[in-house]
Amino acid sequence: MMTSSSSPLHDDSTLVELQVMGIALDTRTGVPIVVMNDLDKRKALPIWIGTAEASAIIRQLEGIESNRPMTHDLLLSAVESLNHEVERVVIHDLEEDTYFASICLKNVLTEELVELDARPSDAIALALRAEAPIFASAVVMVEGTVSTDQERDEREAEDFRNFLQNIKASDFKKFEGGDIQSDQ
Repeated sequence: MMTSSSSPLHDDSTLVELQVMGIALDTRTGVPIVVMNDLDKRKALPIWIGTAEASAIIRQLEGIESNRPMTHDLLLSAVESLNHEVERVVIHDLEEDTYFASICLKNVLTEELVELDARPSDAIALALRAEAPIFASAVVMVEGTVSTDQERDEREAEDFRNFLQNIKASDFKKFEGGDIQSDQ
């Protein structure tokens, strides 16, 4: 599916930028997993992918060149020859263990944006080749990520619990007629 618009279809304020950390193998099934982290390295997003896509991602991460263009090289070449650039990739939804992504292309002459529906693995492989940023929506971050800093999460939760235990009604002020009034 292709959508054309003057602006991206995803709200930038809810997007979290990710970086590809590498490829792992599911120890139970042997299926490759692309692992991405948010820039703070607080959350990891694992996505199970196919072996061909895993190979394409690994080749790019490790800088391995091939004698002939691979599929994602061909796609990037086609995009560029049609006066477009990969602006970004957005992993925007997760339904029944299936992730959905979009590739946002920008026409370099008119700056018109075009969004293409894509599998996350293909979108990630293309983004790596184009050196384009990869983002995830808030929904994906909430439903698909795992914490990579459990100690910090627990420390922040404890700090918040302590804050709640020590709060008093007199710490709050009420609004009356637009003015802030003290309860005292």
